[in-house]
Amino acid sequence: MNNRVSPEVELAWEDFHRLVNMTSDELRTWLLTDASGEEAFPADGPGPGVSELGARVVDVLRKRKVDLTENDGEVMQEVVDYVEDRLEHRPPNAERDEEWRHALMSVGHDPLRPEPSSA
Repeated sequence: MNNRVSPEVELAWEDFHRLVNMTSDELRTWLLTDASGEEAFPADGPGPGVSELGARVVDVLRKRKVDLTENDGEVMQEVVDYVEDRLEHRPPNAERDEEWRHALMSVGHDPLRPEPSSA
């Protein structure tokens, strides 16, 4: 088995982890809260009300880079494109715009979370 990922998936991994600032557990908890309960996210997949993309992000966050598939690369790129677009089109008073923040959080990016210090 080849333990290397394609250059496209590698680049998507780096961008994805630069933008996704929630852990898999934090995102799963958020998705459950947003979808009204544990039954919304059964073991065999998300239930009604859970963001399908968000559920796929939880799966990707739980993987090691060597376990990624091309489909995971597509998910990561979709999330990167979505988050970058939302950040670029930030609404006025974004820090108080719950709908905008919640849309970003549904894919693992909390725009109000401070960036980690690089000390």
